[in-house]
This record gives sequence, structure tokens and C-alpha cells, in this order.
Amino acid sequence: MGWHGVIFAALGDNLVLHLCFLALLTSPGYAALVSQTFMVSVRSPISVQQGQTAILPCWRSSSQSAEDLEVRWYLGSDGFDTPVMLYKGKAFDHTSQKASYAGRVSFGLKEGTSGGLKSGDVSLKLENTMIEDTGTYTCFLSSSEEYDSAAVSLTVTETGRHPLLSAVIKDDKNVNISCESEGWYPKPELHWSDGKEALTPGDVLFDKTSAGLYSLHSWLLLPSMSEVSCSVGLPNEMPKEARIKMSTKMFAFPGSSPAGWVAFGILLAAVLALAAGGALYFTKKGGKRMSSPEEIESLMCEDFLPTALSEASKHYVNVQLMDTGNQLIKMSGSLLRDNQVEFPDGDRVTCLTAVRGSPGFSSGRHYWEISLGRTWMSPKRSWWIGVTDRQEIPKDQSLCPTATNGFWFLSSCPDKENSVQFNSEPQIYFPVQSRLETVGVYLDYDNGELFFYNVEEKSLIGTLATKFSGELFPLFNPGKGDKLPMVIIQRPEQDQSPMT
Repeated sequence: MGWHGVIFAALGDNLVLHLCFLALLTSPGYAALVSQTFMVSVRSPISVQQGQTAILPCWRSSSQSAEDLEVRWYLGSDGFDTPVMLYKGKAFDHTSQKASYAGRVSFGLKEGTSGGLKSGDVSLKLENTMIEDTGTYTCFLSSSEEYDSAAVSLTVTETGRHPLLSAVIKDDKNVNISCESEGWYPKPELHWSDGKEALTPGDVLFDKTSAGLYSLHSWLLLPSMSEVSCSVGLPNEMPKEARIKMSTKMFAFPGSSPAGWVAFGILLAAVLALAAGGALYFTKKGGKRMSSPEEIESLMCEDFLPTALSEASKHYVNVQLMDTGNQLIKMSGSLLRDNQVEFPDGDRVTCLTAVRGSPGFSSGRHYWEISLGRTWMSPKRSWWIGVTDRQEIPKDQSLCPTATNGFWFLSSCPDKENSVQFNSEPQIYFPVQSRLETVGVYLDYDNGELFFYNVEEKSLIGTLATKFSGELFPLFNPGKGDKLPMVIIQRPEQDQSPMT
């Protein structure tokens, strides 16, 4: 006789008590009472950076063993039959597993003191998280008689680049300040401020890449005597910020064309972004190092005249290409171009197509020029020009092309028409009125400065500054998939100056 029968026998013919007890057995409260040992608990929401490991906490509330249960984790409302992870019969079942999770899931621990399955902890451990993993996961536990489930929300985030501020003159009194950033997930928040109060932008435009990452662009029209900051970030994370303090002197120095004003304004806007990145920084007139935003801001209110191209060219040196037998590039004298050889990186410009020049420099001032296209041909669209302290160009792409890895260069922007960029973090873009034909490189080793000039317009494109050490070599890259050559311009010896 079951326990129901014992109770009913004890009650005898008391029909009223009989009916009352039946009502108790079928009430929702009683069902919860007898099932409390099979309740599932979770902790949600969970957020993790892309590429990291996520733990989705789930456990039996009674802390009883889950070793003999079926544990099913699935994504979304229709993912039951294609689980992220399935455990039954004391083993993992991969026959119906969602393919994108293969090899990335296992049981994890909701906390360091957890006893794992023996204590009812069935938390999901998800490695190498991707943006696509974002969603609502169901933790489903079942035995032959009972089951329960609960949901965990997972957000996989990606922190984007420092915002890039650029300035374009609209008229004598106003400047259009633009703020751009990319590589975010989920959609980030953007805020403008003048240091005292929030500013309302003209608009904030978002775009989404095929990889699911967001980029954004916003702008403000401000008086030329202004200070402004733009910050971009995700909720509950420290935002990334760029600031600029402008004065009329930023846009008024002798001999400058309007195009030069724009480029110089963006050069100064880039200063603070570079300072935030920490890898590179600019220098004041006279060689004094700037180590704080306050020092950088003081520059904005001073006359800043970059080294003149005519002065730089006094230190001209004929640079020769160093032939390393690289089959991906073709060299002929001072000419360098892609050799149209297929390799895994496709048409992307990489270290694999970079070449060093000689001589090397460990002191003094040195200047050389590179032709990217003459009037009888369209200019090149893919290239790097700069210096490196590497004795050999690495074949491992992870070692290139950041300044912290010994590379300092200016390059084309295949995705940004009429723009060039530094290989800094964050990336700094500079507008050019037309594609560059000849670039001048001026290395002031002792002061730690590297200048890039538009030779045709006799204007400064931009300047990188850092502390050099060891021997530096000219760096050239003709680009992958760009058939046009780059040519290192050679001058007669009488037009060169002694090495200084």
C-alpha cells in the first residue's frame, strides 16, 4: 500500500477530510513543495569581452548531485533539438550539438568553492566567445520523472578604438569637429562635452560591419575658440575619450594653404588621441617632451611651425633597397612593386611585402623621397612608408605593424578615399586633397621625430614622435594587389648634404 493509501485508511469514512486532502494534493502550492528538490537556479545577465571565457551559472537549488541527470543547454526558443551542450547517461552527447559550439563548451564552476556536478552545479563554460554567441541560453535539467529549467542572458562585448577627432574650417569663426570610432559591440554610447556641460551633436550615425561590429560618426559646429571632448563607450565600462582645445592660431600660420590648415588642424586633433594611446606622442617647438594632456593643450595656444621642407631637404640621403630574395615583391634598382604572387592574406597589405632600405641611422637628421606615381600614371593606392628598428621583417603578422613592435610609418587608407593614416593605436587619419604623388620622409633621430611631407604641395602631412633606440632603417611596402611601383628618388651627390 502506498503512502496515499495509508493516509486514506487512517482517515476512514470521513468524507470531508478525504476531499480536503485531495484538494491539498492537487494544489499548486503542494506541487511546489514536493518538487523543491528539483528546482533550477541561475545567475543572469552575464557579460564578457569577445575572445574570453564565459561562465553561465546554473545549479540545483537543493545542491543534490546532478551526475545522473540529463543536462541540456540550448540557445533561443527553438534550439532544444540542436543543443549547445548535451550531457546524459553520465557522458557528453555530440550527435545533435550546434556546430558552432563544437570544442568550445564544457561544464564550469559557478564559483571557486563549487563541488561541480556532485553538488548540482551544471554551469556552462563557453570558451573563445564570439559576438554571435550573444543571446538567451536555457539550462534544462531532467530525470525520468521530473524536470526544470531557467534562462541566462549572455552578452559578448567588443571594445572599439579610441575616438578620432578631426577639425575642418567652415569659415573665419567656426570649425566643424568630427568624432569617429569603430569596432564596438553592442551599440556604444557617444557623448560630447565642453568640460562644463554636455553638448548636443548635429547627429550620431551608426553603421554595422559584416562581423556585427558597430562604427559611429558624429559632428558639431563650434566657434574656433573652443574646447571639446568626445567619449565613446559601452554601459558599465570606462569610455574612451579624445579632447581638443582650439585657438585661432591653430589655423593661421604663414604660408599655409587652406588644405594645409585642414591637415594641420587634424594633426593637432590627433595629438590628444595619440597621448591617450600612449604609444606615440608629439613634441613642442624646441624639442621639449610633452607628457600630459595639460602640456599638450598649451601647445594649442602657441605658434607651432613644423620643420620646413626646404630645411629637411638639406639632409637628403640616397636610400638603397635591401634585396632579401622575397618572391612576393619585385625590385629593380630603386623601383619596388608587388610581384603578383598569390598568398593567404590575399590583397591585404602586410609585413610580408615590406622591404628595408639602407643605410641604417642611429643619430642625426636624414631625408629621402619616394615617388608614388607620376603625371603619366595614376598614383598608387596601397603602400607603407616609414622606418623600422627590425633587423629582419617578421613573417608573423602578430609582430607587425604597430609602433610598439618597432614600426613607424604612414600608409594609404584603402577604405578611405583621399586619406592617409599612421600605424598608431588609435589610428590617426589625415585628409589629403588628392592622392599623394611624392612623399618626403624626414628623420630627426636625436629629437625622436619623424616627419612626412607632401612634396608637390610643399606641406606637412603629419608627424610621429617617440624615443628611438638602436639602428633605424627606411621602410617601404608597395602593397599587395597594387601593380603600380613605388620609386625611391635618387639625387646627384652634389645635391646631397653630409650625414648629420
